[in-house]
Amino acid sequence: MTSPTPRPRPRRPASARVRRRRTLAAVIAVLVILAGTAAAGIAIALSRTGDAAAAPSPSATPTSTPTPTPTPTPLTPSQQLLATTADPEACAVSFAGDGIADAPMLQTQGVLYTGLPIPARAGLVFAGWYATPADAASFSIPARVNGSKLVACTDREKTLYGAWKTPEENAAEKARIPILMYHQFTANPGGESGWLRANYAYIGDFDAHMDHIATGGFYLPTWDELSAFIDARLWLPNHSVLVTDDDADQSWFDLAAPIVAKHQVLTTSFMITAYRQDPPPNPFVLRRSHTHDMHKAGANGKGLMVNLSAAEIAADLETSAQVLGVKEVMAYPFGHYNDTAKEGVRMAGFEMARTIEPGYVTTGTDKLALPVQRINYGMGLDALVQLIG
Repeated sequence: MTSPTPRPRPRRPASARVRRRRTLAAVIAVLVILAGTAAAGIAIALSRTGDAAAAPSPSATPTSTPTPTPTPTPLTPSQQLLATTADPEACAVSFAGDGIADAPMLQTQGVLYTGLPIPARAGLVFAGWYATPADAASFSIPARVNGSKLVACTDREKTLYGAWKTPEENAAEKARIPILMYHQFTANPGGESGWLRANYAYIGDFDAHMDHIATGGFYLPTWDELSAFIDARLWLPNHSVLVTDDDADQSWFDLAAPIVAKHQVLTTSFMITAYRQDPPPNPFVLRRSHTHDMHKAGANGKGLMVNLSAAEIAADLETSAQVLGVKEVMAYPFGHYNDTAKEGVRMAGFEMARTIEPGYVTTGTDKLALPVQRINYGMGLDALVQLIG
């Protein structure tokens, strides 16, 4: 029996199949989108949950304190003083020690100290400035600092330390201070001829003198220190000496001044300013007045200083001081003076005057009649040692 031929299944129209596929694809796309959106929402929720868990609650959040602006460290008095000058060589010198209240002062490095204070304290005598507290405690002469020393600082600052003695200790020193007086100089070992022969010191002797003073532990007082010593306000060691030259002769500049510089010994050149007005030949030479134009004889054959009135003397000295820029001390021409001369010196504002009379300066010495130790030709080192030790 022949099997019946299967009846072919009727085919759907193509458009129906396409619509069905498109519907299925759209459903799948929607499901994918919904799944992605749900995952993203879960991730965002988890993230927000984590952030909420990590972030402290408002009550636990610390208060933010602004960082304060640092307060500048105040300048010291020395630093304040240095801020007032643009000089790179300026040095602020401070003062320390028991009973010391002096304010810092500006000095210049490489130049001699100028105008260091001399403090006063009831019942005590000032004993000087020193490089360290230990030096001050031991009154070390080599470490004592005054206007005979060049200023040297560290980082533009320096501290000096003061010391004191009792009046009894000052008196017990029995200090006698020699003022050496030189005039002209010669390189001739046999000296010079003529009536002024004794005035000419042989330069070899002068070199030996300055070397002895520089290496022998001598203290070289300034004129203001000598004045305070006379008033018993300042202690000076018995091993002290002042070196002076009269007239500022050319031989002083040519022969003696280089030796002064070599040994760094403080000296004073008494200059007749009508005759010459040379600047100091080196830092260790102080220029002081030998009058302006009174180094000549008057009507009675003696110096003008004992022939003129006090007012005339004062006027001459005032002219000299204007040239030199300082008063402080003068030297009488020829050593001639009297009460009128002394009054003229006072009127001109000079505190001290040096004579040619032999002797030593002690406490109470007349400041307008300072004695000297004259140096003549032929006085070698042994002679100097006899005078000053």
